[in-house]
Amino acid sequence: MTKDSDLQRAVQAELGWDPGITASHIGVTAADGVITLSGHVDSFAQKHAAEAAAHRVKGVNAVAEALEVRLPFEHRKGDDDIAAAASNRLAWDVTVPTKAVVVTVENGFVRLTGEVGWHYQKEAAEHDVRHLVGVVGVANNITIKPPHVNTAKISDDITHALHRSWFADPETVFVDADGGNIRLTGTVRSWHDRQAAAEAAWAAPGASSVENDLVVLTL
Repeated sequence: MTKDSDLQRAVQAELGWDPGITASHIGVTAADGVITLSGHVDSFAQKHAAEAAAHRVKGVNAVAEALEVRLPFEHRKGDDDIAAAASNRLAWDVTVPTKAVVVTVENGFVRLTGEVGWHYQKEAAEHDVRHLVGVVGVANNITIKPPHVNTAKISDDITHALHRSWFADPETVFVDADGGNIRLTGTVRSWHDRQAAAEAAWAAPGASSVENDLVVLTL
């Protein structure tokens, strides 16, 4: 088992290694494999990147993120400007259905609503607005309404996709499907494997929700 002090240093090193993160104002603590990030960053994109960086470190089981976004003066924008920029960015993204996503902005916090057919479209919409100047947070409330779902087929498709991947052990990862609602159970070797399994499940045609109950084995 990785010591908390070693895990803390490893996360600090990963934050410092990522060129998209200014790590000088980020505090890191570790307790039983749970990492807490505190302090502040200059943008919401950095906040998201810091959380992703912490998850990449071997031995991290969960991340509690308490980072504050403090925008430099030159990056502060009015809500109308942010809303206009977000709408334009979404309109230029061919992966997001035209006029499917509604944007509202309050004090720099962006809320996305609407309806799409695939999870990757929901993720693409959030990615589009996450990096806009002036954004301090994003709530992705877009719903997924897939076409008719064959429960048996979607379960088999996900199982086969997991078994094609290097991270999934056919004996430890299990897939249950109820319509487009997917549940993953069993065990994996790392937090990265857990996330990768969820991404594979979301990629299945017809997946509308994924409940990830995979447990990360602590060695």
